[in-house]
Amino acid sequence: MSFMDQYKLDGKVAVITGSGQGIGRGIAWGLAAAGCDVALNARRENDLEETARGVTERGQEALVFVSDIRDRSEELADLTMEKFGKIDIWVNNVGGSDEKNTRTLIATPDEIFRSQLELNLTTAFQGAKAAAKKMKDGGCIINIASGAGMRGSPYTGPYAAAKAGMLNMTETLAIELAPKIRVNAVSPGPVVTEAFDKVLGAADAEQEIAATIPLGFLGTPDDIAHTVVFLSSPASRWITGRNILVAGGRTHRAYQYQQRLEEE
Repeated sequence: MSFMDQYKLDGKVAVITGSGQGIGRGIAWGLAAAGCDVALNARRENDLEETARGVTERGQEALVFVSDIRDRSEELADLTMEKFGKIDIWVNNVGGSDEKNTRTLIATPDEIFRSQLELNLTTAFQGAKAAAKKMKDGGCIINIASGAGMRGSPYTGPYAAAKAGMLNMTETLAIELAPKIRVNAVSPGPVVTEAFDKVLGAADAEQEIAATIPLGFLGTPDDIAHTVVFLSSPASRWITGRNILVAGGRTHRAYQYQQRLEEE
């Protein structure tokens, strides 16, 4: 295999949860461009159909599974096996929040906290279990976490706690599933997606956030997809149990340093 061939994924089969829009769609299209057939999942059929069209335009086959993935990862794995005969890559991307209010952790109702853990952590746990049962040697599980899970995160505590749990789970799974399956995480920073635009809604707000990023601009779903493709490929065969922060250099320490500079 030549050096550049190690970045190709021809003949592989990937599953991406939460792939109707945004980062999940970008990952699906990136993996398809690298040579993967793809199993897609989200709650909205129209979104998934658009993602599937992008997969076929890149010369690959797509399976569409319209459903809330909670408690249904096993079903998605079975359907993928029926259509493609194998699972090589599983990306736990589903997550976020249906709760639009921000509040302190102490002020968070128990049901909201449980819901956030279920959506952002339990689904990844279930997905990893379903994938591990089907994968042969050389399989790859990738958890899409968040920079919020790497630091204190005021007013988004339940989400951040779930993502922090995902990072710990990634390391644990990597040890337990080695050497058969590699497990890694990708933590996006501020990425422009449909949901991102809906929350901010103004160009000046985006510019304000971009100003906190050392590289000076917001990320795109493609930026996350590139990292996922790398971690899925033979080029990363000696990497497991790691989290890659893809955030233009925006870390908690960098943000604090930049604030101090502005105050001086």
